[in-house]
Amino acid sequence: MRDKLQLLRENISKVIIGKEEVTDLLLTTLLARGNCLIDDVPGVGKTKLANALARSLGIDFKRIQFTPDLQPADVTGIYFYNQKEGDFQFRPGPVFTNILLADEINRAVPRTQSSLLEAMEEQQVSIEGTVFPLASPFLVIATQNPLELEGTFPLPEAQLDRFLLKIQMGYPTAEQEVEILARFKQKDPLTELKPVLDGEGILALREEVAQVHLAPVLMDYIARLAAATRENRHIRLGLSPRGSLALMRASLAYAFLQGRDYVLPDDLKYLFPFVASHRLILEYDSEYGETNKLELIEEILAKVPVPTEDVLHGS
Repeated sequence: MRDKLQLLRENISKVIIGKEEVTDLLLTTLLARGNCLIDDVPGVGKTKLANALARSLGIDFKRIQFTPDLQPADVTGIYFYNQKEGDFQFRPGPVFTNILLADEINRAVPRTQSSLLEAMEEQQVSIEGTVFPLASPFLVIATQNPLELEGTFPLPEAQLDRFLLKIQMGYPTAEQEVEILARFKQKDPLTELKPVLDGEGILALREEVAQVHLAPVLMDYIARLAAATRENRHIRLGLSPRGSLALMRASLAYAFLQGRDYVLPDDLKYLFPFVASHRLILEYDSEYGETNKLELIEEILAKVPVPTEDVLHGS
């Protein structure tokens, strides 16, 4: 099944040029049963990346354009009275899918943003006392614009905590941009993508990911990293246990994606900023701000001793 992952990478690279690291992080989210937040300025390919993944997988895909007037029922669905049938019936919203693209999620008001909380955490939605299970696999890919842009609403802490990873696209290099122009000159390559993996294949890969070895000493390392965020004087809200679980799950998936059946300390060090950056809430008087929060995260990584014991065979 691992060869399917390489086909998936190659398929996405037909549309998304020069963003192999970003692609791997998105695939890590998929394999780790998580949700992904892509934060960047408009026009760098956030929506294209989500669409390229969806078209490469033979599963259902829906997109919601989040706007200030979007209501929770527009996301989850609504009961309506069917005059022909003489009864109330449920009309499911776009959340009933396998991959949901929540485009520009921070342009909707917090009440609407929060309508995804239950779906992202429990893979179900509750509407008027009835619980509706969602499809499996289920993945939310949300894009958001930087908060300083006009017409945005900050995501609540509880919402942010439900995203496994927060990643950024970044601008292409000049050479990559030339390749983008050449490739898109005649037509959009997205329209020609064919599925290379189906839902059953994703579930099978997830089962394999769960068998990846994580040494107890690395579990201790995760716990000590989390504790360091809670004890740091610059941080008002440190990494939650959900954040620790996210780091563990992401490390298993990332190691598997790299062709290994064991996690290395370097996997945890690499993934920690993507797991922690959106979860840590700084003190009001901290000298650090959102723009240099990653510097604080790197300082925490530097202070917490990295395990040197055998991480391959430890039981």
